[in-house]
Amino acid sequence: MTTSPSFNIRVYGLLVNDRNEILVTDEYRMGMYMTKFPGGGLEYGEGTLECLKREFREELNVEVHIKEHFYTTDYFQEARFFNKMQLLSIYYTVELANKAVIPTTRTPNNIPQEEGAQAFRWLAINQLSPSQFTFPIDQKVVERLKATF
Repeated sequence: MTTSPSFNIRVYGLLVNDRNEILVTDEYRMGMYMTKFPGGGLEYGEGTLECLKREFREELNVEVHIKEHFYTTDYFQEARFFNKMQLLSIYYTVELANKAVIPTTRTPNNIPQEEGAQAFRWLAINQLSPSQFTFPIDQKVVERLKATF
């Protein structure tokens, strides 16, 4: 008997401020620190835009408007934390729906080593490096960001 392929669909928001900085999140999950873009997993019954808006409400307590699609994974990427699962990541540019202030830090991984700990930082796009990000798809998005902004 063969098993059906499994997919993990992730949706991320690229929020750029007026200083040409992008919002990133430092998180402690599954026993490791990670730096990535805000967003998360698509839940059954959700569309990608609905998912992204929910993730920003849950993680940052802010409402966002989706501006446009930026990138979708266009190659095979196996999920790091799950065996025999293909990862598909979708990125959208977003803007805040209001003048909400997002609490941030300047120090990477300025969070306790506790499951689910999270903090946000602004990083200058022109100084971004793929090596600042934990996951291969985010690293590819960094290259596209630098070419776009």
